[in-house]
Amino acid sequence: MSAMSRLRFALVLGVLLSTSVHAAETSELIEKIKSVGKRGAGHDAAAVAVKQLQKAGVGAAIPILNAMDDANPLAFNWLQVAFESVVDSAIKDGSVSAKDLEAFALDRTHHGRSRRVAFDWLVKCDSTASERLIPQMLDDPSGPLRREAVARIIEQAKDGASDEAKLALWKKALTGAVDKDQVDEVAKALEKLDQPVDLVHHFGLLTEWRVIGPFDNTDMKGFDVAYPPEKELDFDAEYEAKTEPVKWEKLASERKDGAFDLAELTAPHKGAISYAYTEFTSAENQEVEFRLATANAWKLWVNGKLVFAREEYHRGMQFDQYIVRGEIKKGKNTFLMKVCQNEQEQDWAQRWAFQFRIVDDSGRAVTQIKK
Repeated sequence: MSAMSRLRFALVLGVLLSTSVHAAETSELIEKIKSVGKRGAGHDAAAVAVKQLQKAGVGAAIPILNAMDDANPLAFNWLQVAFESVVDSAIKDGSVSAKDLEAFALDRTHHGRSRRVAFDWLVKCDSTASERLIPQMLDDPSGPLRREAVARIIEQAKDGASDEAKLALWKKALTGAVDKDQVDEVAKALEKLDQPVDLVHHFGLLTEWRVIGPFDNTDMKGFDVAYPPEKELDFDAEYEAKTEPVKWEKLASERKDGAFDLAELTAPHKGAISYAYTEFTSAENQEVEFRLATANAWKLWVNGKLVFAREEYHRGMQFDQYIVRGEIKKGKNTFLMKVCQNEQEQDWAQRWAFQFRIVDDSGRAVTQIKK
């Protein structure tokens, strides 16, 4: 090897080693940020790492986005701060790669929240991105990106040249709509065109439950009492309860809003507790969100494990009022609800009901296997 060749080889090797060290440093900083936990654990190290990562250069942009995919909420926020600083500087000096951002934003294997961050910054450096890409996202797993696609179809439907054209567009919008305000708007338009929408089915609301009760909740003392259904699920058993012996019975709601109305289906008891049980058969193991609404105090067990509880009465009942992240397994999954009513007599304190559904992280209803 000539002296010149050795010099060139040394220069190339030096660059590669420098890049490798820089990449290793970026990875180390990212891991420090992702290690931040609740109650300040790792906070100081993460704060320092964020400041250093902000100076890492545009080459750190995609690694940061990748790290966002499985970061906890606090770490995600800090990684986003670092990413935005890096990309903002790159846009200003012209070194940003819109191609890389677009590839990440379109890659559905990444988490919807990190893809959304990439897309928002892609639009800032490529004015054509929104017009080109949003129409492709009507079925996107990212809720915010899909919402934009649905909004475009809705506007097109409003301007449709004929009822036939409008009908086709409204139906198309419904295939992507998951947010209640958009679904309601689409359903109302379809109703006017004699195409009613089954909202219970669209939202995936569970309306068939086994119910037992009422158990005693006088003076709201029953919330922490473990009545028999919390100890065993014997659907042939009979238990002493608030007023008389009770057994499980199968009930179904036929309400258009999918609410399972205990006061309507059983009796308008006061100072009472009922348990509701249902099953859900999943095609695979998957992370989901349990979304429910109730004006009552409640507890939820999934596959025998308590996943959430809230002791609060009569704060209103709104769609998707509570969102609990969790998992379901392939095959049969069991759900037990404890729904508590207090003794208030005001008209606004009589609601004793709940809505329950299972969705993916974009809000789309998870479909269960038919039994």
